[in-house]
Amino acid sequence: GAMNTCIICLGSNDGREQNLQLARERLTEIYPSVRFSEAYLTAAEGLQNPSPFLNQVAVVHTRQTAEEVRATLKELEREAGRLPAHKQLEVIKLDADLLQFNDRVLKPADMQRSYVQRGMAQVMTNE
Repeated sequence: GAMNTCIICLGSNDGREQNLQLARERLTEIYPSVRFSEAYLTAAEGLQNPSPFLNQVAVVHTRQTAEEVRATLKELEREAGRLPAHKQLEVIKLDADLLQFNDRVLKPADMQRSYVQRGMAQVMTNE
């Protein structure tokens, strides 16, 4: 199969540093050619929990389908200790979202966020 380009956004508002570190290590194991943007501290949007988020953008090239990439990211969230009950508490140990798959934008609203735009500019250069 052809190589697919995936844009992934990572986020955490709980154990931020170590959870993003875990995500980077795992993604590097699974997708050795992965590239990461800087990590950005961003204000919580639309949450009662005022704890800021640490966000980071990653680009991976893989033969996996979008569904397989999503399943991989879900597994990663679980490994970081994310539990369904956390959603109500607004505790996000790790959010790993597939924003774009090749030319298919899956999360248009997220793509507009300034840290995603900045992160993409970093990871998509000199491809």
